[in-house]
Amino acid sequence: MRTSARVFALCCLPFCFSASFVLPRPARADDEAKSQPDRKSSAGSTDAAAKTANTGSSPGLTERERMLLDRVEQLERRVAELEAAHSSATTTAPSSVNASATAAAPGPSKATPIGALSSMTNSTPAVLAPTAAGSETASASEANASGPAATAATQAADKPKKAEPFTFADFTWLNGNPRTKSVPMDTPFFTPEIRADVDYIYDFNHPKDDTISGSSEVFRANEVQLTQLGVGGDFHFDNVRARVMTQFGMYSQTTPRNDASYSRGQWNLDGAYRYLSEAYGGYHFNALHGINVDAGIFMSYVGLFSYYNFDNWAYQPSYVSSNTPWFFNGVRVQIFPTEKLKIEPWFINGWQSYGRFNNRPGFGFQILWRPTGWLSVLGNQYMLGADTLGQPGRIRYHSDNSIQIKYYDNPENFVSKAAFSLTGDIGCEHGGGVSCYTNTAKGPKQDFLGFMLYNRLWFNNDKYGLTIGGGRINNPGRYLVLIPPINGATASSGTPYFTANPGDPFKAWDASATIDWMPSQYITWRWEYNYRGASVPYFSGAGGVTPPASLCSTPVIGNNICGSPGALVPGFTPDLRKVENRLNMAILVKF
Repeated sequence: MRTSARVFALCCLPFCFSASFVLPRPARADDEAKSQPDRKSSAGSTDAAAKTANTGSSPGLTERERMLLDRVEQLERRVAELEAAHSSATTTAPSSVNASATAAAPGPSKATPIGALSSMTNSTPAVLAPTAAGSETASASEANASGPAATAATQAADKPKKAEPFTFADFTWLNGNPRTKSVPMDTPFFTPEIRADVDYIYDFNHPKDDTISGSSEVFRANEVQLTQLGVGGDFHFDNVRARVMTQFGMYSQTTPRNDASYSRGQWNLDGAYRYLSEAYGGYHFNALHGINVDAGIFMSYVGLFSYYNFDNWAYQPSYVSSNTPWFFNGVRVQIFPTEKLKIEPWFINGWQSYGRFNNRPGFGFQILWRPTGWLSVLGNQYMLGADTLGQPGRIRYHSDNSIQIKYYDNPENFVSKAAFSLTGDIGCEHGGGVSCYTNTAKGPKQDFLGFMLYNRLWFNNDKYGLTIGGGRINNPGRYLVLIPPINGATASSGTPYFTANPGDPFKAWDASATIDWMPSQYITWRWEYNYRGASVPYFSGAGGVTPPASLCSTPVIGNNICGSPGALVPGFTPDLRKVENRLNMAILVKF
């Protein structure tokens, strides 16, 4: 401020003096003297005039020149007042202002652009506007107010812009997060996204119909299959936001078949949403560190793993993830109180459902906390949903909780990074002939208890990855067990070959080892071995799960279904096994 005031005064002086010579004035004796070639005499007369002006007597100056000199003296006094006010403000304000700005500004990270970091840490001092044109002097009240006003303006300018949530560190190491760090093409209006997931599965059971049971990620054996082709992205302009992502390939058939809600009412909901994995619109409010309100189909992240295999440490997640919701259809509110915390309540149609199963919606919320770059804590809670078709009095509760810790990070070494994730789930249903956690007179217990643990190592500057993990579940009543596709069975049809009645036992466990080669941030080549076991016959055996056409008394309908989906076929018994061993090979792409 002091520099700006001095510059302002110095700039005014030449203007004032030049004006005195340009404006018309009466002839003076000095004029002739200044027109003479003797410069020393001219300089002497100038000095004499200056001395005369300083002593207050100016017999050789006109009235206009004296007025201009008075203005110069007023400007000098104004500069002195501003310097005194600024000195007073800086003795009390800057230390506290700078300290608060430093404390609020996040440190550098790989995920924070340089420009964003600069905007968060740099502070610009406030500059007072010059006196309004036409006013010859500043009033006493303006002078007295300039000190506090300058302090407030300086504090406002020094206050850092609120940081974007979760940008203070690099979280691409997390299980369930994409590891891409840049977008090849982006605009202020649209951020595109393209995904491709192609796999080849070698099943040691060799099912003759090439059909794999008991997975929401793997579906056909000994064939190259397109699991998902996703094309879409994020729209964002003037605080309005929207996202769309397609799901062409196997996901378009296998995900809708796990939802029974479309069987209630009309309009073929499974067909309406079949080719969409995400589709929502919403608005961003500039409050706290951001508030988003979205409505439509969005990802749930119950069970930690992402619906998109590119984002995950393993191709086939354990049952705690594979058997819990991948998406919700409803409304969510994402609240970011700080840059390290998200609170997200949901109002949804039901448990991974396009519509309601009965006469009530479901409710839930997510809390995501990342206090540092090496720790992430996630909790998903679901409640009050009536999610069993035809059982309006059966209410579901579920709690899903995960922790991820990066316990080693040294890019210079061959082992460049190491992390683990631990997830634990507990839930139950009550009413409608079942009880939570224990057998009672109202019905047998119907609950869910499970965990999964994964450890991942990165090598050679994160170009290679090794993940080892697995888990276990216990789900009496089988309400979260995926129905095997026996004779085209779906969650809606069920099948007498594998029932899901209250009290039906089901325990399962698995282990996997995954090797990744990541030559670019946009592609992963993946090789994985899976061992999966169950307490009852569940996985496809060599005989397969498709009845031969020769046993069908009616013409075979679409998808090689005899009679109706899941129906009993006389003379046919599906070949189900308690153990499954697989090799998964996949190419995963994300732009």
